[in-house]
Amino acid sequence: MATVNKFVLIYIQHKDILGGINMEIGSKIRDIRKRKKITIAQMSEQTGLSKGFISNIENDNTSPSLNTLQTIANYLDVPLPYLLLEKEQHMKVVRKSDRVYTTLNDIKIEHLTSQSGLRMMHVNLPSGASTGKAIAHAGEESHLVLKGTVLAEQGEDSVIAKEGDSFSWNACVPHFVKNIGEDEATILIAVYRENSNS
Repeated sequence: MATVNKFVLIYIQHKDILGGINMEIGSKIRDIRKRKKITIAQMSEQTGLSKGFISNIENDNTSPSLNTLQTIANYLDVPLPYLLLEKEQHMKVVRKSDRVYTTLNDIKIEHLTSQSGLRMMHVNLPSGASTGKAIAHAGEESHLVLKGTVLAEQGEDSVIAKEGDSFSWNACVPHFVKNIGEDEATILIAVYRENSNS
């Protein structure tokens, strides 16, 4: 419970909504209740909340306290932080047929998914292909070599990474990657950029 409360307090402070919670939580509670085939009367009896109060919550006509939300979350068997998520923060699914593909210097980039400031890419580098001139940008990167052999350089650091190897760096320092093997190299890349809209 302490972890949940800590998350809730951080979330509320981040959203600057200490004066009251109003994030369309009510409609989310109603959807969960109906999906679980629970009536307002049943919920009222089990939680001790009046039917009118529950109805007001579900219609977003009142801002319930955190204690009330915790009671509702416990009854509906969902984590309290889930109720506090905004629509764009919920699970995001990208079907394979909907993925976006781009290229850079003969490198094929498959954009797998993104959430807030985190992006994941599946990158194929033909033999000899590289990122070109060392590049720098905001954020942090982690790489997992799925296939092949690549040279990764950043400043005075250099490594030859093979299948199964991983490396990471602060991307604000110029960095360079090249496929030095005879076959195509494949890398899974995760990029985190705070407050990123991409």
